[in-house]
Amino acid sequence: MATAVKLSSELVRDASINGRAQHRSTPKQIEYWARIGKIADENPDLPLGFIKGILVGMEEAKAGDVSEYTFE
Repeated sequence: MATAVKLSSELVRDASINGRAQHRSTPKQIEYWARIGKIADENPDLPLGFIKGILVGMEEAKAGDVSEYTFE
C-alpha cells in the first residue's frame, strides 16, 4: 500500500544522489535507508556492515545462490 508522506527536500535530494550511485530510484533509496535504520534501531549492537551482509545473504538465499558450510 503506497502512502504519501512529506519529506524534507534535503532528504529527497540526498536520496536521489545516493540512489543514482546505487542504481535505485529515489523512493527505493528512502525505503532502503528506512529498512537499514529500522534493523539498526532494533539491533543496536550490530555494525552496519554486518546488517548489510545479512541482507545480501538473505537475497542470495532467495535466489538459490547457497552452498553447505562445512565446519573444520
